[in-house]
Amino acid sequence: MPGKTITVDGNYAAAHIAYALSEVSAIYPITPSSTMGEWIDEWASQGKKNIWGKTVKVAEMQSEAGAAGAVHGSLAAGSLTSTYTASQGLLLMIPVMHKAAGEMLPHVIHVSARALAAQSLAIFGDHTDVMGCRNTGYAMLAANSVQEEMDLALVAHLATYKAKVPFLQFFDGFRTSHEIHKIEEISYEDIAKLVEPKYIEEFRKRALRPEAPVCKVGAQNTDVYFQGRETVNKYYDAVPDIVQEYMDKVASITGRQYHPFDYVGASDATDVIVAIGSGCETIEETIEYLNAKRGTKYGLVKVRLYRPFDVERFKAALPASVKRIAVLDRTKEPGSIGEPLFLDVVAALENKGINIIGGRYGLSSKEFTPSMVLAIYKHLANNGFHGFTVGIEDDVTHKSLKVEEHIVTEPEGTTNCMFWGLGSDGTVGANKNSIKIIGQYTNKDAQAYFAYDSKKSFGVTVSHLRFGDKQIKSTYLITAPDFVSCSAHAYIGRYDLLKGIKEGGTFLLNSPYSKEEAFAHLTRDMQKTIIDKKIKFYNVDAEKLIEQQPGLRGKGANTVMMVAYFKVSGIIPFEQALEGMREMTKKTFKKKGDDVVNMNLALIDAAVDATEEVPVPASLDGVKCVDDVKLIPDDASDFAKKIIEPSMRQKGDDIPVSAMSSDGVIPTGTACLEKRGIAPRVPKWNPEFCIQCGICASACPHAAIRTKLVEKENLKDAPESFKTIEAKPNENGEHFKVQVYCKDCTGCGVCLDQCPMAKNPEKAALSWSTIEQEEAVGEVVNEKFFDELPDNVMGKNTTKTIKGAMLRKPLFEFSGACAGCGETPYVKLVSQLFGENAIVANATGCSSIYSGTFPTIPYTTNKDGRGPAWANSLFEDNAEFGFGMRLAVDQNRDTLKTYVEKVLENEKTPADLKEALQAAIAHFDNSKTEEAVKAQEEAKKVIAKYADCGCPDLAKVRELQDYFTDKSVWIIGGDGWANDIGYGGIDHVLAQNKNVNILVLDTEVYSNTGGQASKSTPTGAVAKFATGGKPTYKKNMGLMSMSYGYVYVASVALGADRAQTLKAFQEAEAYDGPSIIFAYAPCIAHGIDMSKTQTEQKRAVEAGYFPLYRYNPANPEAPFTWDAKDPKGSYQEFIKSEGRYKSLLKTNPEHAEELYAQAEEDAAKRMAVYRAVGELMK
Repeated sequence: MPGKTITVDGNYAAAHIAYALSEVSAIYPITPSSTMGEWIDEWASQGKKNIWGKTVKVAEMQSEAGAAGAVHGSLAAGSLTSTYTASQGLLLMIPVMHKAAGEMLPHVIHVSARALAAQSLAIFGDHTDVMGCRNTGYAMLAANSVQEEMDLALVAHLATYKAKVPFLQFFDGFRTSHEIHKIEEISYEDIAKLVEPKYIEEFRKRALRPEAPVCKVGAQNTDVYFQGRETVNKYYDAVPDIVQEYMDKVASITGRQYHPFDYVGASDATDVIVAIGSGCETIEETIEYLNAKRGTKYGLVKVRLYRPFDVERFKAALPASVKRIAVLDRTKEPGSIGEPLFLDVVAALENKGINIIGGRYGLSSKEFTPSMVLAIYKHLANNGFHGFTVGIEDDVTHKSLKVEEHIVTEPEGTTNCMFWGLGSDGTVGANKNSIKIIGQYTNKDAQAYFAYDSKKSFGVTVSHLRFGDKQIKSTYLITAPDFVSCSAHAYIGRYDLLKGIKEGGTFLLNSPYSKEEAFAHLTRDMQKTIIDKKIKFYNVDAEKLIEQQPGLRGKGANTVMMVAYFKVSGIIPFEQALEGMREMTKKTFKKKGDDVVNMNLALIDAAVDATEEVPVPASLDGVKCVDDVKLIPDDASDFAKKIIEPSMRQKGDDIPVSAMSSDGVIPTGTACLEKRGIAPRVPKWNPEFCIQCGICASACPHAAIRTKLVEKENLKDAPESFKTIEAKPNENGEHFKVQVYCKDCTGCGVCLDQCPMAKNPEKAALSWSTIEQEEAVGEVVNEKFFDELPDNVMGKNTTKTIKGAMLRKPLFEFSGACAGCGETPYVKLVSQLFGENAIVANATGCSSIYSGTFPTIPYTTNKDGRGPAWANSLFEDNAEFGFGMRLAVDQNRDTLKTYVEKVLENEKTPADLKEALQAAIAHFDNSKTEEAVKAQEEAKKVIAKYADCGCPDLAKVRELQDYFTDKSVWIIGGDGWANDIGYGGIDHVLAQNKNVNILVLDTEVYSNTGGQASKSTPTGAVAKFATGGKPTYKKNMGLMSMSYGYVYVASVALGADRAQTLKAFQEAEAYDGPSIIFAYAPCIAHGIDMSKTQTEQKRAVEAGYFPLYRYNPANPEAPFTWDAKDPKGSYQEFIKSEGRYKSLLKTNPEHAEELYAQAEEDAAKRMAVYRAVGELMK
């Protein structure tokens, strides 16, 4: 009866079942559900067959609403159809869900349940989204673990056929969707045995077709609609029995029995928790431990079938002895008397004499531990209050439970391992391989979960691996590890790496130190822990090994650490592990070509004997150590001390409610506090060879290298290490300075790649160094002095040149974007040119994550406190969001002008007030100037002087006094937003002819969700949802925008033509109407060397891959300018040099060359159309 064991995550388990039982799948990416659609698309591209021997037809839609519509249509036309979504995506489906359920169309939507955007976006798991669907008419079936997802997904598909009621089958986002666990697979053969053809035939007979014409009612009136709704009652009444029927049938195949409500715990329990989802696993583990060890009488009801809610089955699941129930909801409904599950339980147990309270836990994947479970049972036993929370400190409304006792409940024999990694260093990928190797070569249960922060790369990752002889139900992070690995020695003194490590545990460090030096490079607390707990300490220098494989471009520390882990841990015989690692490496890198595979295999072999045990002294007498890293200066704000520092130390869970803002507003200019120091190498400025072009500052994705003119008198107090050169051109003896912010640099190398002097290594204006070397020669002091110098000193330069523009302080700095990011130089440029007057509306995506993720914000201010104001609404509505900002600014300015005129007309208005208001209003129609800003500030001072005069007109002026100056509204987002989900909004906003600027950061994929195809993805490119290469043409959105005739349109690529890019941005801002700029942004998803993103832009233009043009309606006689030269590079050579195209030879070898040729032909057509239409529009 047991099936084949596989080590997979919850999304894979859902996709496995859905593919087997689907004929059509309509998909759209959203975290954390995206990989379900990716698996479906990949299997379909490989020709995998469902249980009926057919390949599933897959369609990527433009949004979740579009996917729901396609599902509805496919079902109506008679094909078994499924889809996969989460969060805001699920909410976009709700209108269609009501309709599909109303038409009794059997199907399953698989949902990785996730939080909804409220005071901020939250990508992590809870039940807010699914609870918003409970009145749609969908049956709702929940799985608590990866194994349950495999089993209950099948139950949902089987039950919907018979019940004719659609199912929303859900499981917890991230905690289940991304947890990798060793489970038993249900084979397609076994699945097929359970499908009853008569129900499929019944469904097919209801298909719309002219052979049996019917009409699906368009509208009903007041006389019959109510009756129509009541016709479905009998179908919903039957659902619980049908679900139980198929739970039994699945159990006959698997041996795993489920019920709509499953009770675990003491048969005579007095205190019972009722819950849904992965938290049930933690609760069950806890009560097993407490009932066995302490004799408690605790129980748990796991709610599996939430809708329809079967009251009788729920009552039957409860032990007769129950006196008190705590209902846990993983959602919050502000203003309600209780959350949804609580309300259902109270209604079900009316007049039963049981004390029922409700509480909230785990929002946005907040940790939920056995210690918290114990606190809930204690609260319940003490007849505690309703509406409690657990897992946070609510020091405002005092609803949180205090966790006073910490318990460890994992079964004996469970081994816990933690791996601290640096985002994008491959640690997570290596640990996914490790857990699969352990799952494959042992009989142990195996589980892996990965905790991330929100940096796009170089953030903190912690991998949590467990394995043991007993079933693992620990759906929470490890608190007592047996093994700790750290692949970034910069974490020492910054994070509590050895917290909770068990006696006799093991610590593995990747560092450049010898085994004799390593111990002295730990903090004193770490040294004490190692000695006191008899920890074995090992060190490996991964970077030294990687240098032997230059083709890996500095990558591979993850591989070295994986080898070291298996070498020192003894989890499985090393020879078996070595075999597994080699096989996993081939599988992981095969799409990148044999060269990459062979280099990684060579790295494995080199790493086998590279790990050294570090001698541990008997005492700390005379032993050196390093200090804890000081993260926040003493004079930092309360926000920095109370919010940013705990977050930076991975202690954000300890931040109390009182420290948080109630509306999601936080200060800008805080990314500069991070000083992460994660770059393995940083650029060093060699002033004697610098030609003062500013290209390095323009190219830097993180504003970590900057240029400034310094007036001579300001250099008198300069540190001796502060090197400058005489500025060219020179107006009044200014000096020129390039400053590197070493601890903010990511070491991407774009600046060195782009420096014009790099061609001659002997005269390189930039060369490689290290943070330690640069700090030793005074760069920290230099940076501080550089910051204190006056900004925006221009001399004879203007912002019409790149050199001049780069002399302005960037008001976007040190973001969490990927090293080498192709997007951020454009965002930085907006901040330098227009940031002091800018309001930014940012679509959800990469750019919103690196721009606005709590708590450190890269948007900053000038020394006067002016800077970009930034906000994000959703993914789909960003154009409308920004358009609303424009409406508000215009209305506020208009109102201000009206009331200023009233004050000026008032005979009682004092002369100085009149003078100040007249000076400010004089700039009203040309207000984005330094003079206008100065006049506004002067007016505000005088207005404040008369604030208490009692004049209502002046009070209104004071209310709107910041609107003497106009605002520059920038609407920013990626190509997935612009071309797909947000296109309708963009089109409408452009059509309104209002003064907004739209910046489309064109990576040609959905970067933030993992690299899925968008309508901007060109022909032949391999992306997720286009595994076999995209067969269709890149959308000509620029052409569509130009067709209005009154929209400024530009297509730019910074690395190809900086002057053209600069001119386009300035023309767009100057144009009194809508503008849209398409900015080519190479991405890590392209499979390129990220140190050459701007070289890639140049190559793209030279190969005829990406166009450069401007369409400016302000020049009616000649609005269109083609800015690209005729192609001189080979188009084929260009695309085949990128991994996303090269991998086509692996993913679709039969059609690769055909698609390559088609891609070139399509690109040539696109260029020709743009040029031809541009000429026509002249």
